[in-house]
Amino acid sequence: MRFFPPLASVTLLSLLHAATFFPAGAHATPSRTSERPPSNQFDPPAPPRRQIEPARRPWTRLRDSLSQRIFRAPGDAGPEGAGRARPLRGDGRPAAEAPADLLARYGGDVVLRFNVSSVDEAKSLAEASNILFLDVWEFRDDWVDIRLSKDVVPSLLGLLPASLQHAHTPLMHDLAQAIYESYPSPALADLRPHSISRHAFGPALRSSAESTDNIFFRDYQPLSVIVPWMRLLRSLFPTHVRLFNVGISYEGRDIPALRLGVRPASSQEQPGRRKTIVVTGGSHAREWIGTSTVNYIAYMLITSYGKSAPVTRLLEEFDWVFVPTINPDGYVYSWENDRLWRKNRQQTSLRFCRGVDLDRGWGFQWDGEGAPGNPCSESYPGEEPFAAVESRRLAEWARDEVEQHGADIVGFLDLHSYSQQVLFPYSYSCSSSPPLLENLEELALGLAKAIRLSRGEHYSVTSACEGSVGQGAKGKRKQLHPRMETGGGSALDWFSHELGVRYAYQIKLRDTGSYGFLLPKENIVPTGEEAFAAIQHFGRFLLSGSSGAEAEEEAAAASGDEAPVEPLTKHATTVVELWHESAEGAPEGGMCCELKRRKRR
Repeated sequence: MRFFPPLASVTLLSLLHAATFFPAGAHATPSRTSERPPSNQFDPPAPPRRQIEPARRPWTRLRDSLSQRIFRAPGDAGPEGAGRARPLRGDGRPAAEAPADLLARYGGDVVLRFNVSSVDEAKSLAEASNILFLDVWEFRDDWVDIRLSKDVVPSLLGLLPASLQHAHTPLMHDLAQAIYESYPSPALADLRPHSISRHAFGPALRSSAESTDNIFFRDYQPLSVIVPWMRLLRSLFPTHVRLFNVGISYEGRDIPALRLGVRPASSQEQPGRRKTIVVTGGSHAREWIGTSTVNYIAYMLITSYGKSAPVTRLLEEFDWVFVPTINPDGYVYSWENDRLWRKNRQQTSLRFCRGVDLDRGWGFQWDGEGAPGNPCSESYPGEEPFAAVESRRLAEWARDEVEQHGADIVGFLDLHSYSQQVLFPYSYSCSSSPPLLENLEELALGLAKAIRLSRGEHYSVTSACEGSVGQGAKGKRKQLHPRMETGGGSALDWFSHELGVRYAYQIKLRDTGSYGFLLPKENIVPTGEEAFAAIQHFGRFLLSGSSGAEAEEEAAAASGDEAPVEPLTKHATTVVELWHESAEGAPEGGMCCELKRRKRR
């Protein structure tokens, strides 16, 4: 089998250049899929005719045209680019522009962090948040982040005990400015072809310092850019990339997904019987970093195939399904109207309160320990299990894959933000434990370690239930703090219990509260690198019958390399140094205990 030719792609413009000089010609057999073909939304539009300068080479025209049309990069200041406008939305504004009413909507809001130290404090804060219908951003064992209007702060403090009157600090002094900065930069003049280093188009396998910037991951991207980008990847890498729809959203949008995988010609595996790992993001519309990270992982696996032996093996042994956002309606709404929108856009029993929380409406243990029944709540689970259309579509697709097409879903990773945690089942109850708990904990610790060695960030590891409640001491026993929201009906629990996925996790990405859901775009690539390191460890763990540490050694021995695949903005030698440093002793903070070897059951 001949692998796909190496591409000098750390920028998507590099891919466009490579597509001209390296046409798809690999002999690997694409993994068979059972999904229905995408709808007309994915069919590329016919490019309009326009005058072209005869001096420009064909591949240059292709590269410039695709980059400008797909990513809306402005043209040169010369005659050819003069007067070229950005695509408009339905309301006439450019597609990636911040809403005009941003200051009016958020100018009077503030995000407060309350430090919680007792069960009574947690209970009173939860009750007050429900009474005032406040937007609880995140909560851990000793703090709770809440967004509210400055005018509502006195009312909230009036419902809290004296110990919480001064136990809070503002996280963001200018929420509206932080929201504005999360949208793409209005000027992308540096995307013009003459401003890109020619080293970005060299044939070298390793990227140079000048070519580590990637156009697509410079900013968060709207759905109108993500879909053409996915379509482009399918076109450039047909040997191991397929594009399909998981289903249709409430408002009629496709839920796009990429399937990566190759079945070698020498494989004796039975057709249709394929181990599959599902990676999802964007359940909550405002968590843009989850969507961009799913895209980053997919991009790195796609472009590393044939260049990295460990990654190539992962694509030969598994099918990887990436769903950047299972909530396309909410995601679009967060771009065009309300940046901090969380739910989908489904109509509820109250006309003025739309939306169902996609991660609280799944069929297993729906309603958990008592969900709020008010449709205006940010965590409203719907009137019945799977009331949310998008959750139902994903569940139907997953069941169809397993029951009708023989797929073996062995892994599920659901990316969220924020708080930097690796969570395993169950979410609905702290008193129940999933099967093979020790193996789940072992792999979760390995994922957190891979993240720490990649970028130095510390992710805590616990069950999804214990990660969302505090633990106060009562004598010698621990007493759990009340929940800020229900934990029932989660996708994590459904995939683990109902579908029998052995390794199911929810990963809450950066950060720990400095920016919350408004993580600056400079964190897109670093967060992606962390997640990609975790994904590689995840795949190696499933391939190996040994512990995570042994899996790393086997992967290095098999590839002959000193380090994993090089990330976009980091040289491989740095990763090697981190791996050597880890042998001397791990810093405290992220993982409090050493990863022990356990015998597999």
